[in-house]
Amino acid sequence: MEFIVSSSELLQHLSVVKGVINSKNTLPILDNYLFNLDGNDLKITASDLETTLNTEINLSNASGKGIVAIEAKRLTDILKEFSEQPLTFKINEDNFQVDIITQNGKFSIPCQSGIEYPKVPVLDEANATSVLIPSEVLLRGINCTIFATSDDELRPVMTGIFVELKEDHFRMVSTDSHKLVRFTRTDVKSSKEDSFILPKKSATVLKNILGKSKSEVKLEFDKKNIYVTLPNFNLVCRLIEGRYPAYNAVIPVDNPNKLIVDRLELLNTIKRVSIFASQASNLTKLSLKPNQATISAQDVDFQTSAYEVLTCQYSGDDMEIGFKSGFLLDILSNAGSSDINFEMSDPTRAGLISPVEKDDENEDILMLAMPMMV
Repeated sequence: MEFIVSSSELLQHLSVVKGVINSKNTLPILDNYLFNLDGNDLKITASDLETTLNTEINLSNASGKGIVAIEAKRLTDILKEFSEQPLTFKINEDNFQVDIITQNGKFSIPCQSGIEYPKVPVLDEANATSVLIPSEVLLRGINCTIFATSDDELRPVMTGIFVELKEDHFRMVSTDSHKLVRFTRTDVKSSKEDSFILPKKSATVLKNILGKSKSEVKLEFDKKNIYVTLPNFNLVCRLIEGRYPAYNAVIPVDNPNKLIVDRLELLNTIKRVSIFASQASNLTKLSLKPNQATISAQDVDFQTSAYEVLTCQYSGDDMEIGFKSGFLLDILSNAGSSDINFEMSDPTRAGLISPVEKDDENEDILMLAMPMMV
């Protein structure tokens, strides 16, 4: 089999699918890209058993057909060193050698049969749910929620993003029990109510692909796997099994104390003040009075302290509430609005953060931060 491909185009596709490959794989063949040439269509696949991503390149000059596995790291490394030029791949399936012929030379690397490469699971169409989502909506949902997923492998359901399809909305939720994000779109609907938990790694891979796409994304999922179809890319991944926590139960309903403040001003203030917080607790306090918020932190052991006063809009009772500064910084960094609403009921219940101005009237973003004892 033989084909000619642009070096930059091939590298662009490989750079995306390479995100699926683990540094250590249980099967040695998973250290490779799977090249499948059929006519003028070249399909390239990468997998870690849990997640499989393939991309397609339409070639203008190709002959033969076959399936081979080529070492991912070596191929990617050599492509990074080429300037833009046509590359001729000559693959000998008898001695399993790949010759990459350039304008000035030839590079030879071994390959192996692709027969042993893991097969992609088949969708259970009888019990599957399907929905079309604009790529920018799915990308925004991932960007808003992925930072709040948990890294605790003892609670696997919380290491992913919960995706909920309803007749009147599309929702993505993530939480690590200290912070929570709920992203809702009312302009994406499903005739069938269903839900799944998308692994964080697959969400990261999707994030890299969606930034390059402006079309609709097709999601199809059964009880075990999800199939994501985009132009030139197809992703299949195993879903996280289990029941997601009842996230609505932890969202306070009655929040009479309301703060409106410049997001970046509050973010930068917390960054400065939190340097003086105790390393053990990382506690930052907000002391709230009408039109004034005092941000403070101290470390009794090292006799350090700091505070700054912010002008803001605050209505409600005078109150003092504490948060772990790292969690607040995560939320404020991802809130994506010039001004934010900060709503609280009392110092022992979660604070709710939402953008004052919405980018889209069909979109609703709610972020939650659990307080600490002051």
